Amino acid sequence: MASQSQGIQQLLQAEKRAAEKVAEARKRKNRRLKQAKEEKMSVIQQNFQKNREVVLSQLLSLVCDIKPEIHVNYRING
Repeated sequence: MASQSQGIQQLLQAEKRAAEKVAEARKRKNRRLKQAKEEKMSVIQQNFQKNREVVLSQLLSLVCDIKPEIHVNYRING
């Protein structure tokens, strides 16, 4: 009986160690995913800041540089 009880204890300890290893692996995976996400967000923010001025200047030039022209369908009566 004692050897059977000892075997059960060994199995329980092995199961506990395996659960700890799995938990630690999950933590490492979550840390890597979080780090990758932060790096991608940083790149996106840098690209946004870099392109923001260009886009704003193009938009302002289109809005502010008005070139009045007579429409092609306009007809003068008379």
